[in-house]
Amino acid sequence: MKFLLPALVLLGVTSVALAQTANKPSAPRKPAKPVQAAQVIPERELTPEELEVASRVYVGRLPCELGQIVTITSDAKSPGYFDLTTKKTRFRMHAVQTKSGAVRLDAVSSDAAWIQLSNKSMLVNVKLGQRIADVCTSPEQVLVAQAFEKTPPPSLFDEPAPPAVPTRILTQTDACQAVGLSTPQTNPLNGEKTC
Repeated sequence: MKFLLPALVLLGVTSVALAQTANKPSAPRKPAKPVQAAQVIPERELTPEELEVASRVYVGRLPCELGQIVTITSDAKSPGYFDLTTKKTRFRMHAVQTKSGAVRLDAVSSDAAWIQLSNKSMLVNVKLGQRIADVCTSPEQVLVAQAFEKTPPPSLFDEPAPPAVPTRILTQTDACQAVGLSTPQTNPLNGEKTC
């Protein structure tokens, strides 16, 4: 009972407030702006260097790590432009020249980039620094990856290989020892040392 009275008072106050707001005239509404069609970004013509990069892009259906699949198709109407699709997203990409010589495609209207190396490719979000798809391989890249497993390329952190050129001047004694003789012999006719 002691909770019933405050509840009824609260109910009466809220119904009076609702009745007062219902009697007020509402402000006139502004007409809605018409929806404009999506603006199409014109594609720029690529440089000859970028077109050369585009000629090296592997196209087709590429299997990736974790069961992902990336499909790359070239656009016949716009040379150097590609449509890259994954299960969830679609990107319009164009070839970009790099200093390292790697094949790179940048998305026209997002932060995605496709990077193609000799043994694998990857789709990355450049802004977040995250890989969207990794270890995507074409048949050609599979062959290179298998060759790397058999004979891995040298690491940047390995000890350098010994120099191919001698670090000191070779003497006649060194030459004789190289062919299996201990010391050079002197020719009595002309005084030259020979092995």
